[in-house]
Amino acid sequence: MRFVRWGARGAEKPGVLDAQGGLLDLSGVIADLSGDVLGALETLPLSDLPLVEGAQRLGVPVAGVGKVIGIGLNYADHAAEAGMDAPDEPIVFMKATSSLSGPDDDVILPRGSEKSDWEVELGVVIGRRASYVSETDALGHVAGYTIVNDISERAFQLEGTGQWTKGKSCDTFGPVGPWLVTPDETGDPQALGLGLWLNGTQMQRGSTATMIFSVAQIIAYLSRIMTLHPGDIIATGTPPGVGMGQRPPLYLKPGDVMELEIDGLGRQRQAVRASG
Repeated sequence: MRFVRWGARGAEKPGVLDAQGGLLDLSGVIADLSGDVLGALETLPLSDLPLVEGAQRLGVPVAGVGKVIGIGLNYADHAAEAGMDAPDEPIVFMKATSSLSGPDDDVILPRGSEKSDWEVELGVVIGRRASYVSETDALGHVAGYTIVNDISERAFQLEGTGQWTKGKSCDTFGPVGPWLVTPDETGDPQALGLGLWLNGTQMQRGSTATMIFSVAQIIAYLSRIMTLHPGDIIATGTPPGVGMGQRPPLYLKPGDVMELEIDGLGRQRQAVRASG
């Protein structure tokens, strides 16, 4: 199943796509795609839902996000292009929830930004509380999967005091969606192709098969550090091809257009503009 949240920013309603890609309104069944609902998506009554007519803006496909957790350098070839050693254990950082935006919303460069960068990533949405879970049981706590563009301002992230959270948390730096795809439809999360195009040129191409730490390993690891709650989003790392890794480096500028895709999880498109 492919779940969405649709409507104006701040007033999104829950929905689900039918087999033909039509948008069905779930707001008469659930208040939103959040909380305990995320652990019981397969039990929702989905028959006789009203069809939503016309094109609709899509928002982040999960509500009530308590935290966004990033995993750094989780592809060995990306670590190499960044000039960093592949980690022996997951590199963990936080991304402010205020950075979240819809999959096709504009990305706004913060004032003073000169090194904003793109990162296509597999996003994991937690559906059931996870604390001290094993790798064997970890995937049972997943509500579904989505696409995350973990946009990063590299100067904020790596220069000066060099704080990753600071470079990852600018407003609009977390497009998520378009869909929340349930595990049964996603299939093996370690067998998904992913890519990103900048102004029509493919910059990133990779597969989750080459992740250093699998989704199950990441969930088990994080659950030993912090309790994961329904609605939490984990961005699991990016393959090579980011702007920082180009020779010379290439960074986002107003007028650029990013498009992102992961097998079975849909496609994002963001136009880049300057802060007002």
